[in-house]
Amino acid sequence: MTQTPALSVLIPFFNEAGNVHPVIDEVHTVLAGIDFEVICVNDASGDATGAELAEAKARHPGTVTVLTHVARRGKSAALFTGLKSVRGDWVQLLDGDGQNDPADTARLWNAMIAPGAPPRLGIIAGKRNSRNDSGFKWVQSRVANGVRRFVLKDDATDTGCGWKLIRTAAFRDLPYFASMHRFLPALIKRAGWDVREEKVNDRVRLAGQSKYGFLGRLGAGIFDLIGMFWLVRRGGYGVAAEWNDPRGG
Repeated sequence: MTQTPALSVLIPFFNEAGNVHPVIDEVHTVLAGIDFEVICVNDASGDATGAELAEAKARHPGTVTVLTHVARRGKSAALFTGLKSVRGDWVQLLDGDGQNDPADTARLWNAMIAPGAPPRLGIIAGKRNSRNDSGFKWVQSRVANGVRRFVLKDDATDTGCGWKLIRTAAFRDLPYFASMHRFLPALIKRAGWDVREEKVNDRVRLAGQSKYGFLGRLGAGIFDLIGMFWLVRRGGYGVAAEWNDPRGG
C-alpha cells in the first residue's frame, strides 16, 4: 500500500469466526469508488478468527492490514492499536459482527465528507434507526443513554452503536483508557471538536454471540461514567493560534 487512502475502516475482532469474510468482503463491495484501507485488529481470539483474517488479507492484499494482540485487551485497546496504523484522514469504526452497515458509510461519506466536511466536525455518531436486540436490551440501552447524556451533555443519544465516523486528528487527540469507546462523542466534544449524530441501519448479528453481559456492562458502566464525569469537568485542551486549528476559531 503506497497511496495514502482518504478513509481507514477500523474493525476490532474477538472470536468472530464466520463473520470475518462477510464483513470484510461487504466493505470492499459497498465502498468501491472510495479510496480506503481496512485495518483489522484481532484481540487474541481463541477461535478461527485469526485464520480467517489471514485469508482475508490474502484475498485483499492491497487494502487489508491485520494486527494481532498477544493477549486480550478489550475493544478500546483494539481501537487504539488500529489507530496507530491508520493512514486516512477519517476513520470508520465498524463492529466485527456485521451489525453495522457499510452502506451508511458510503451514503454519509458522499453526502457530508467528500464535498468538504465542516472543519470543526470531529465525529459522526451513528444512531440506530431500529434495534435488533431483545426488548430488555432496548430498555437497558435507553436508560443508560439517557443517564449518560444527562451527565455528560455529549450531544449523542445512542453511543452503544458501534458505527462511528471520526476525523483521525480528533481521534488522536483522545486519552486512552479501558472502555473509552463507550464515550467517544463526549471525549471528542471535550477535545473541542463538534459532534453530529445521523441515523444508521442496525442488523442482526451474522454469527456467534454477543460478548457483553448485562451485569458486567452495568458495573463497569457506572464506574466509567463517574470517571468520565470527572474528566469532562476538568476541561479540554488548549489551541495555539499558530496551529491553524479549526477549533481556535
